[in-house]
Parts: sequence; C-alpha cells; structure tokens
Amino acid sequence: MKNLVILGSTGSIGRNALKAAENLGWKVLGLAANSNVAGFLSQVRVHKPEYAAVFDHKAWTELKGRLPRGTKLLPPGVEGLVRLASLKEADVVLNSVSGSVGFAPLVASIRASKHIALANKEPMVMAGETLMSEAVRWQAKIIPVDSEPSAIFQCLEGLRDKNYDAAVSRIFLTASGGAFYRYKGGLDKVTPASALRHPTWKMGPKITVDCATLMNKGLEAIEIKNFFSLPVSKLQVVIHPQSVIHSAVELKDGSVLAQMSEPDMKLPIQYALTYPERVKSLVRPLDLFKAGRLEFFKPDFRRFPCLALALEAGRLGGTYPAVLNAANEVAVEKFLKGAALFTEIPVIVEKTLALHHSRDRRPPALAEAVEIDQWARTKAAEIAATTHNKKRK
Repeated sequence: MKNLVILGSTGSIGRNALKAAENLGWKVLGLAANSNVAGFLSQVRVHKPEYAAVFDHKAWTELKGRLPRGTKLLPPGVEGLVRLASLKEADVVLNSVSGSVGFAPLVASIRASKHIALANKEPMVMAGETLMSEAVRWQAKIIPVDSEPSAIFQCLEGLRDKNYDAAVSRIFLTASGGAFYRYKGGLDKVTPASALRHPTWKMGPKITVDCATLMNKGLEAIEIKNFFSLPVSKLQVVIHPQSVIHSAVELKDGSVLAQMSEPDMKLPIQYALTYPERVKSLVRPLDLFKAGRLEFFKPDFRRFPCLALALEAGRLGGTYPAVLNAANEVAVEKFLKGAALFTEIPVIVEKTLALHHSRDRRPPALAEAVEIDQWARTKAAEIAATTHNKKRK
C-alpha cells in the first residue's frame, strides 16, 4: 500500500484519482482543493486523510474547525499546497490543479524527490525544460496524466534509444476538436455554457474552454516538446472526434505506435500512479466493433487561431510559452465571466505576445518564468479590458 497526495481533489481528475486509489487499495494521505467546500468536506470525511489544504482563503475559513478528528488543515494559499506536495510520508503526488497555481507545488514535489503524476500542464509550458532538468537533479519522476501526453509517454517508453529526436519522425497529437469543431455558426456569439459542453470528456471549466479554442492542444504540444526534448516541427495535431486513439508516434523506420482505449481518464491516471507497473483498472475494455469508424481531420488554424499561436510560441521557446500561457489564462477567465467574447481569447493572447520582445531562446530559470508570468497577466488584463470595451461601443 502506498501513500497518495492529491492536489485538485474535487476536479474531474481528482475524483477519478480517488476511484483509482480505492481500486489500488492505497491510503489517501493528503487532499487539496480550491474552493469547493461541500465537495471537499465530503471527500475528507470519506477518505480520512491526515492532511488537508484549501487554496481559497474564504473556503479555508469556512472549513476551519469542521474537519474530522485526525485531519490536519494546512495553511491556505500556495503555502498549504507546497507543504502537501512535499510531505515526507507521501509516495506519490498527483498534481491536478488548474493553471500556473500548480507551479510552486510541482517544484516542491520535484525537490522532495517524489513520484509525480502530473495533470497540471501549465508549469510544463512555462518552464518545462528547466523542470525536467530539476527532476533529474533531484531524482524525481514526472509521469504525464493527460490522455495524449500519457499515450505518447507509453509509446516511447519501450524504445531502447532514449534520444527521442533521433528515433522519432513524427508525433501524431490527437484532439477531439472540442465543443465547436463541427459548429457552423459564428464563434463570436457562443456562450460560456456552450463552450463548456465538451462532446467527449468531463473536465474543469478552464481546460474545457481551452479544448474549444484548441489552445489545449497547443499547450500539450509545448508540454510534449519539453518533456521529450522534441522540436515542435515534429508534432502534428490531428482532429480525432472519437477519442479512441489517444496519440501515436511515427518512428524513423515508418512504424507507427498508437495507444488506444476507451476515452476514460481513470486509465492514464492509474498508469501514472503505478508506473512502471500496470494494474487492472476500472476502465471498460475497448470494443473495436462498437468503436466503428475512426476519423481524422486536419485542424482549422484560421477558425481556431489559438493553436497556431501556441505552436509558434513553442517554436520560439525561451519565455514566449510562459507569456502565452499567462495571457490565455487571463483571457479564458474573462470569457467565463462574460468580460470577453470567445473570439477575443486569441486576440488577447496575440496582443500580449506582441508586447513581449525577447531574443533569449534559452530555457528560463524557474524564478524568471514566474516573473514573466506575472508581467504577462498584467498586460493581458489591460488588453482584455480595452478590447472588450471597444467591441461593446
């Protein structure tokens, strides 16, 4: 039995991770959430972790004094997440918080030499190469959780040649297409509610909107570039609405290795937890006859410009991906609050990137990535206000 810590326990990844933990017979050592007091309190009462943390200060105040005996409430904000992420007793840390909030906890887990199941891609976008170097330095393991990076990880894991750039010709990075890929109407009129209706996956609001803009696929491309030291030019995004092939790898001899399964996140979550072992999961076996036709389409870069912006930021490297990520987080938040149109998301991101002038293409230091993240957020918020006000006039 292993001790598991889950950061982001009330989200879809966290809830499925708790099911995986029950399936494995593991102990839930610690849980962390953002602001869902009722959901979090229910989880704590069922799983009885020794430690709990809540990021939101108001939620933390509500929970104080309400946790069952034997569960210690850590400080609110980043401090609690960092302490939870580096607990000495933890064998595995699942980081599934949303956005750059997960950056400091990830660094803490790495420096505590943990086995890390990573569903929080934004830190890997901000400074992935540096984080991977830190993982080597501190002998930490980082295993991707998101279905597509997990698929690529699984396909590459069996290669004898770990120089992936030499061994791999192409990465086929699959995407469901999100809520609007088959939508024929004007995207400037779509609402947050419609953007959150993903055709395949049940996820948190931020990542679901990213899927609708195809930004999520661009962020994953940068994550994969940093994780496997591959150039962006070898990544080919493929729209695959059925989400049965989670991604594929073409090797230099022309062979293509693909990872396939039912579209159920419990599989990549459990694999990341138990790696390198494979254990029977709760996922229904794939029935190829029921799966039927598998379709593949080229992405529409004109209709979904966020994907092109992300791939270009990944190609440029340096601090450009951190700027991209921060601007996108701000733009998506504005859209969800009704302060930006869906079509204004790429405008805000592009204008923020245009203000960033850097010739340094080296991987940023961790502190540098955090600093540029804050700069980009400020600029993106200013641009968002100006852009939306002009539209309303």
